[in-house]
Amino acid sequence: MASPFMTEVQAALRLRGYSLRTEKSYLHWIRRYIRFIKLRHPSEAGDAEVKAFLTALAVERHVAVNTQKVALNALVFLYSKVLERPLGELGFSRASKQRNLPIVLSSEEVVSILAELDEENRLLVKLMYGSGLRISECLRLRVQDIDLTNSGLVVPDGKGRKDRRTLLPASLRSELKNRIQSAIRVQAADAEQGAGTGMPNALGRKYPNACFTAGWAFIFPSSTLCNSPYDGKLCRWHKHESVIRKALGRAVRQSGLSHKRITCHTFRHSFATQLLSKGTDIRTVQELLGHNDVRTTQIYTHVLWQHCAGTVSPLDRL
Repeated sequence: MASPFMTEVQAALRLRGYSLRTEKSYLHWIRRYIRFIKLRHPSEAGDAEVKAFLTALAVERHVAVNTQKVALNALVFLYSKVLERPLGELGFSRASKQRNLPIVLSSEEVVSILAELDEENRLLVKLMYGSGLRISECLRLRVQDIDLTNSGLVVPDGKGRKDRRTLLPASLRSELKNRIQSAIRVQAADAEQGAGTGMPNALGRKYPNACFTAGWAFIFPSSTLCNSPYDGKLCRWHKHESVIRKALGRAVRQSGLSHKRITCHTFRHSFATQLLSKGTDIRTVQELLGHNDVRTTQIYTHVLWQHCAGTVSPLDRL
């Protein structure tokens, strides 16, 4: 059972419309911080303790850069929004910035993996590869986000809490049309039991009947009903990420590509690299991926350099 203080933090996150994923992450790091300060109330600690905690993550735990950033964001939220005591200049030790080039797949490798997947999981991977979606963005897609007429889709509330529009492969129109019809049928069957589609907290309160309308149905609904994490009502949420991750792992092994570290995100990397290799402007790729800074997108130009620089090794000149 959560403590009254953590319940207060959770309420503050939901009041500001943070996603369930961000909520879970922030609560995790705030709990870690409280344990670090030996179970004292965070109001009894401040800049010095936060600095020590973030430094320990980098120096003792050797966490990645992004992990330390998430922990920092969680504590900034805690002190500025919950305790109303904004942190000052912390000056903590930064995690070492590692420049790891993303793993990308060739077209032939993508085809071999797709061949090992069942119909529903194959469609998910096709969307990640064909539209540059993160797995979480893929699973959160609802009927109203798909524009079959103009071959586009809207990614609602993506990373950074912003919407964006991206490509919808024309080759997926028929499959998605069938998937949409299936999702609507599932929703209609649920409605007969008094269960609707899982809704974001604020929208669920503002539009209490929207959960029964076709537009809000998840494209990839879960196989079972559950209680909403917001209000406890019976509803159907989207498929869980672990299902596709396990299916992809099996497909990678069966396709003989176990020597590569292939995850769901690999298909997003491959989407970006393929577009750049075909001459798509980097700013367009940045917009399709939803990157705030073009420098994030530029990492894919280094991947391309490995394969397309055209430099001949001196050994080949012998």
